Amino acid sequence: MLLNTNWTRVFVLDLVCTGVVVFCGSLVIGAARSSGGELRAGSAVVEITPEKLPVIVNGGMLTRTVDRIKTPLYARGLALAGSNERLVLVVVDSCMLPRPLIDEVKSIAAEKYGIAPDHLMISATHCHSAPSCMGALGTDEDPQYIVQLRRQLAQVIGRALERLEPAEVGYGSIDAGEFTALRRWVRRPDRIAEDPFGNLTVRANMHAASNWDDVTGPSGPEDPELSLLAVRTKEGKPLAVLANFSMHYFGDADISADYFGLFCEQFSAAIGGEPSCVTIFSHGCSGDIWKRDYALPPDQRRDEETIEDYAARLVQRALPAYQAIQYSDEGPVRMLETRMTLRYRTPDLQRLQWARRIVEAMGDRSPETTTEVYAREQIILAQRQQTEIVLQGVRIGEIAIATTPNETYAISGLKIKAASPFGQTMVIELANGGDGYIPPPEQHLLGGYNTWAARSAGLEVQAEPKIVEGAIVLMERLAGRPRRRYEAPPGPAAAEILALKPALWWELDEFSGPRAHDRSGHHRDGFYESGVTFFLEGPQGKELLPQDPLGHNRGAMFAGGRVHGTIDVDPQTYTLSLWCWNGMPSDGRGICGWLFSRGDNFGTSDHGEHLALLGQTEPRGRLAIFRGDEDQPLATGKHLIERWQWHHIVLVRDLKEIRLFVDGELDCAAPLAPSQGGDIAGAERMRFGDFFLGGHSSTDSSWEGRLDQFVLFPRALRDEEVRRLGAPR
Repeated sequence: MLLNTNWTRVFVLDLVCTGVVVFCGSLVIGAARSSGGELRAGSAVVEITPEKLPVIVNGGMLTRTVDRIKTPLYARGLALAGSNERLVLVVVDSCMLPRPLIDEVKSIAAEKYGIAPDHLMISATHCHSAPSCMGALGTDEDPQYIVQLRRQLAQVIGRALERLEPAEVGYGSIDAGEFTALRRWVRRPDRIAEDPFGNLTVRANMHAASNWDDVTGPSGPEDPELSLLAVRTKEGKPLAVLANFSMHYFGDADISADYFGLFCEQFSAAIGGEPSCVTIFSHGCSGDIWKRDYALPPDQRRDEETIEDYAARLVQRALPAYQAIQYSDEGPVRMLETRMTLRYRTPDLQRLQWARRIVEAMGDRSPETTTEVYAREQIILAQRQQTEIVLQGVRIGEIAIATTPNETYAISGLKIKAASPFGQTMVIELANGGDGYIPPPEQHLLGGYNTWAARSAGLEVQAEPKIVEGAIVLMERLAGRPRRRYEAPPGPAAAEILALKPALWWELDEFSGPRAHDRSGHHRDGFYESGVTFFLEGPQGKELLPQDPLGHNRGAMFAGGRVHGTIDVDPQTYTLSLWCWNGMPSDGRGICGWLFSRGDNFGTSDHGEHLALLGQTEPRGRLAIFRGDEDQPLATGKHLIERWQWHHIVLVRDLKEIRLFVDGELDCAAPLAPSQGGDIAGAERMRFGDFFLGGHSSTDSSWEGRLDQFVLFPRALRDEEVRRLGAPR
């Protein structure tokens, strides 16, 4: 299923940006309206392969030089013009480009070709096999290459503008999920690793799933959309294709344009557009993405596939989307830009003193260890304190492009696409700067390489919501209408659940916290604690579950956090329904994780009930119902809850017994003594009180894995009603 159809779910960033983006407080929707005029387009390619070897290459932890060329490097440009605006989009075979260099190139182009600097976008493909244009981690910039590149980037802008001619534009996209996957996985709570500063903070990290025993699951969603903005002449001849995809890089030897360059060459040839058609491959939001799918067994991961074969397969996946494109020459061509100042996460005095001791011992040499790299980075951040970033938005008819200057996580791109007023939106990252990773705030708490303070990941914790909000506001201004409120279209489950009159219903499909929104209509929202990440795939293939336009139901990933709720219903007769996906091996600890708990926060109630998945405690891998603060379960189940598989769980409590169902079948039942049922004091009987999803009220052994579709009913459901909740029609 294609992305960017009619998304209507409520999408409100919980952080309100005030005073950061200059137009946030005075958005003038009508300002975006303009006449279209005749669309014109021009494209150009300029080779930027280094003229002198060896060159410094960045993209790794330590510096390296390369003296051999495997494939040439290029800067590719697409110029677009309407009745009164011209703009140029440039994508460069480079790992990252610093904003000061880009601003210099824009000034040169403005003087030479009369185009406004804020109508130029220059981005990097993020190949890790190109000359270094900026310092990052243990690598410095290559000064001689920068002189060459500055001149050539201005050339590609001029040539694209010179070739403007009447044109038509169209948009297509396709699901290419098998080509991309999450590389950042959550580590087990008993396998937390050490960061470069000597602290045990690494709860999630890139490639942690190389050993399945170390991890509980991926930390976020992927974005499988491969999108294409196609331009052709009035006679139907291919002029340019701007592709966009979220896959970090493949990896190649020597100087190389990576799979980005191979795709460009092969796609132009496949559509019969050579030599005049320019295919451009822009980088989608890929900060936590790579090609290897760690969820698959090693023998299914295509690790032996060559970069050439990967690019060829991706071209074949893209062709049907291209062939289905419909073209138009109507609508405005517009570009908007805003700049904001963001702070770096600078070291405190203790860390700065630690860094100075290490750097002083290094002398004039480059860093040779990870510790030395991050020590030097602390001193650089302390000196810089803050930076300026650039955001841009582009409109071509009803097609939109948003940019970020960072290595943005996939979920950030999904947020922008979901809220964009345009039905067709691509997000280009590493545009107009190379300001490092910007994890969403909840990901900072999980640590890992993407969060360690450095130029490669040094922006303030709230940078991601500020940048996402800034991009969405640009989309609103371009469209002349407000953002879309994203809501997954209801499936048959919605009617089924609502017909049973729930007291609350948390779908757990938010893009961010702190609220778990109640869909029952009773406004009983829950509140996410730290240690939860968002918008991962929920259970699939269940007709009863609502799905988003990606074709995926969505759930939350729990990594030490809970959702806290409070409700006043009778605690003697209720039903809870949820979907669970366990990521914790059964031999990790006595309780794999607590799914649900009713009791006072940081303690237990004498009359509370708790639902756990047993680990080292027998019977392993089975569910167990506990009462109050008792150590022994009231009942244990018979169904094995397999790791990394979805199961539907329903707990039904009435005055006489508690019944537990797994995937529609009775798992266990336990009679309730009078003291546990009908003679509870009236005040207690009327108050359900505090409860927790994904953890125990005492905070012990929180759930490690995903949860989805939590529903609480104020009565004991009948067996046939239970089965209707989770079984597909």
